[in-house]
Amino acid sequence: MTQPGCVEHVIPLSHPVKPVLAVGAWFKNTLCITSGQEAFASKTIGDLDNPGACRAHEETARVLLGWLNEKPVAIAHDLHPDFHSTRFAAQLAAELDVPLIAVQHHHAHIAAVCAEHGVDEPVLGLALDGVGIGADGNAWGGELLRVDGAGFQRLGHLRPLPLPGGDRAAREPWRMAAAVLHELGRNGEIPLRFADQPAAATVAAMLQRGLNCPPSSSTGRVFDAMAGLLGLCRKMEFEAQAATALEQSATHYIAAHGMPQFPGGGWHISPEGQLDLLPLFAQLADTADAVYGAAVFHATLAAALADWVVKAAQRAGIRTVACGGGCFFNKLLSAGLREQINVAGLQLLAAKRVQPGDTAIALGQAWVACNSLAAAE
Repeated sequence: MTQPGCVEHVIPLSHPVKPVLAVGAWFKNTLCITSGQEAFASKTIGDLDNPGACRAHEETARVLLGWLNEKPVAIAHDLHPDFHSTRFAAQLAAELDVPLIAVQHHHAHIAAVCAEHGVDEPVLGLALDGVGIGADGNAWGGELLRVDGAGFQRLGHLRPLPLPGGDRAAREPWRMAAAVLHELGRNGEIPLRFADQPAAATVAAMLQRGLNCPPSSSTGRVFDAMAGLLGLCRKMEFEAQAATALEQSATHYIAAHGMPQFPGGGWHISPEGQLDLLPLFAQLADTADAVYGAAVFHATLAAALADWVVKAAQRAGIRTVACGGGCFFNKLLSAGLREQINVAGLQLLAAKRVQPGDTAIALGQAWVACNSLAAAE
């Protein structure tokens, strides 16, 4: 049977599954439907932040369902209750009289990698991205998970940073830099250091009082904070501008001088599994050479993440590490992490045809839902 034109990837699965429709999340939305021993992932629709994209999302879902020619046994969606995809999933499930299966965002990232690689055994999942609502309702984005098909356990996370102004902090890296200075006990420096920002004094006061500063373990905000501290990007005009500037600066330094030696003591791992990068920020907060600082940041971050993963793998008795999330578009981070993970004797799995970012979420949702249904039988 000819597949519909909206399908971009056909992913062979490790075992036959029941028909499930997964509706993706918010950013870079895709959908995915399963049939037999294959998953069919749609072309990227885009961010569901406008009526046109939302209509395209719904139309694609109905095209996939019509092509499937059988009723799905479940509809899978993101945990976030306010996404258009989540609301549409509920509407569709009611129409079809089938159950809804909510899948945590970072669980889906790791599940997508497992689906692509045909992995059914438990893996250690390293999910690094901008944001996804966590099982506790907070903003996650730097997660170490134990993933076993339908289930996951949060083994650790990055030390949360406050987001002064909430979502606005994700668009203005200077705010994340200010948050880091506050966490380092240097709140009083914020108005002077960011004197070109009219809201600098207000942000310092917000951080001091804990007003409108929700915590987030996001790796994306870590990149933003470093770019803001180094003066590489104060405000973003396009997505991932700060992280891209940081990677490009580091790449220029490494091309000229090689990978720098990172200073010792750049991170701390708590007994509870929290990876604290504040020592790294403290070391680089006053660096005058932004290009050098960007390179040291990448070298230290890769080493810190590898240390975190290897210790967790030893405790859990797991030898396979699956990596997912938009931060793995960063070639320096990905290559550095892979090298150190391999040296430790662990197997690292990364996205292949389906990219590491949110275009993979629907595939991961579908894989989790299929495993959930199989486990319930």
